[in-house]
Order: sequence, then structure tokens, then C-alpha cells
Amino acid sequence: MNSKDDTMLELQSPTAYSPNQPWLEQAKYLGSQFAERRTQTNESDRFVAENFADLRRYGFASAGVPTELGGGGASYIEMSGVLRELAHHCSSTALAFAMHTHQVMIPVWRWQRQNAPVEGLLRRIAMEQIILLSSGGSDWLDGSGTATRVEGGFRINGCKVFASGAPAGDLLMTSAVYNDPDAGATVLHFAIPVQAEGVRIDPIWHAMGMQGTGSHNIVLSDVFVPDAGIALRRPQGEWHPLFHIISMLAFPLIYSVYVGVAEAARDLTVQLIQKRQANGHIAYLMGGIENELMAARLALQHMLTVADSSQPGFETTNQIMMGRTLAARAVLNVVDLAMEATGGTAFYRSVGLEQLFRDAQAARYHPLREGDQRRLAGQLALNWTVETKH
Repeated sequence: MNSKDDTMLELQSPTAYSPNQPWLEQAKYLGSQFAERRTQTNESDRFVAENFADLRRYGFASAGVPTELGGGGASYIEMSGVLRELAHHCSSTALAFAMHTHQVMIPVWRWQRQNAPVEGLLRRIAMEQIILLSSGGSDWLDGSGTATRVEGGFRINGCKVFASGAPAGDLLMTSAVYNDPDAGATVLHFAIPVQAEGVRIDPIWHAMGMQGTGSHNIVLSDVFVPDAGIALRRPQGEWHPLFHIISMLAFPLIYSVYVGVAEAARDLTVQLIQKRQANGHIAYLMGGIENELMAARLALQHMLTVADSSQPGFETTNQIMMGRTLAARAVLNVVDLAMEATGGTAFYRSVGLEQLFRDAQAARYHPLREGDQRRLAGQLALNWTVETKH
């Protein structure tokens, strides 16, 4: 925690924090409180509002913003560790917060590496502890919704799905498709205040797992975006340099959460079965969990190393997306083996393992899903032209 907010430090327990305490240690402390609330939020499909309030209160919303812009100065790798730690305690909080975190770390990278004009946004995050929402995963290359030209800007209509953290969000980072008379179908990127006229949250999130993420629909009805608010224009359905940056930075952070879920499932499995009578088959299953967890960790480490040291482009995106597929596959194997090794006890909701099993299933659905990822990897390996439309 930096020294910019003395009031924040006064709110903290003196036995839990010191001014120089690393962000990861603070995440461990907050995580223990989040774990106490986890069952209640999951069973009621209720958004983890109290946890997000704590994340704001203790400065986590701006932890990754550079200190010279008023933030906490946490590195990209540190933020991965924070998300992974939070996932040990509450999967939903970690995943919803990952969606904010990657939307912070992308402009940080662009400010540091490209001198991009994003200082105002980053300073606002630091000063106001605003939460950013993303619709990128559900929009991806094609975008969604419509942008209609009007005097001074555009009117936006559409429904943005899987907007994790929606009840706590302040600013929606999204896009819409404009039928440009000269350029054809063009995706416009912009930010919309969640409190703007015409923005409505449709609370439809009742899901198999990750019940507390508040990944509701956000309905946009004739929302006005001025010309000055358009941050980017790109051809619909085609890869763009921005998406190589998103791929490079967002997915290692998102899959840090799933590796944390797998680690929590492994630890709970050990706790549940280690006092049982020695059994060769159970030991074999437990060994399988250890192997798969190692695979997930290695895949994540590769993604993080690439993200922290590479330039965006097809080869970097390929490396990240291969890691995403391997990490997801290994995480799903961990929770599957955990259920089998634990036996019928795992079927009880009160035990908590079935919740981790269900939370992990969401790892399947982030882009690029395995089919698209394998096609991209194959095209690059064969030196064929990359298909830009999916």
C-alpha cells in the first residue's frame, strides 16, 4: 500500500497490516474474511458486494496503477498472485476482480510501453477507486450491439452479456458495430458510465458455478457516446493490435484465478482424505492431482513470462492461448480427480469441494476456446495465412 491515503491506513487493523506490507499479504488477510462469506453468497446467487467494498476500501482497485499516477504500484506478476490468492478463498470474488484488473493493467502497459494517452483514466482509478467492467470476452472480434450516427456522436443499442462485477461497476469498457458507409462494418470501442442514461443492469446471473460474480447482462438503450469518446475503430471480425494486447495481458490474469481454484481443491482434498487409512488407489488418484496441478502451474507460469517479457502479435497471442488451453485442461482434471479421490463425501455441498468443481468449469468458456486456439496454432505452425474471421 502506498502512502497516498492515510485514511485508508486508519481503517486497517494494525495487527493485520503495516504500511509496507506486500499486496499479496493483504490479499491473504482479506481472503480469510471473504471465505467466511462465501457460502452465503453462493447459495443465494448473491453478488459478492461486501468483498468488492473491501477491495475498494483497501485500495485494491488501483493496486496495479503506477505510484506516479497515484496507485499502489503493484507489478503485473504481483496482481496475478493477488488474484490467485483470492481464488483460494472465494472464486467468485477473484474472477470478477480479474475482469477489472486486466482492464487496469492493459492501459498501464500502454502508458508504460506506448506512451498512450490513458493517464486520465489511470489517475481516476487511483483517486476514485472506480471499478471497470468488461464485455470483451463476449464481444471478442465481432463486437455486438449497434452504433447509429447522430449529431456529435453515436447512439448505442445492445445487450452486453457476462459483465462480471456488474453491480459494483462504474465504467463499462465495451464496443458496438457501426455500418460505416465507406469502411463497412466497423467496431467502435468506448467507455460508458454505468449510471449513464439508457444503461440498465438485467440481473439474470443464475449459473452453475461462480454464482457470486454478478455476471449480469447490461442493456444499452440509445446511450449517447460523443465522437470524442470513441477510443478505437477497427474492421469487424478481424484481428487488431489491440486484441493482441488484450490476449497477452488479460488471459494470464484470468487463468491465475482458475489455478487458484485448482490449488484450493487440491488442499481441501488433502485435508479430507489424509487421515484415512492408507490406500494405494487413493494415493494414485492424489498423485494424479499433483501432476495435473503442476501442469496448470507450469502453463500459467509460461503465460505470465510471455506476457511480462514479450511484444504483442500473433506469436505472442499463440503462446498465451496455448497456455490458456493447457491451464484450463489441467485445472478441470484437478477438480475432477479431487471429486473422485474424495469419494461420496465430495458430493455434499457443505464440504465445499463440489463448489470448487463447479467454479472451475467456467475455465472452458473464455476465448479462445480450444477449437479456435488449435486452429490458430496450426495455421502459424504451417505458415499459413491466419483466418481472421471466426
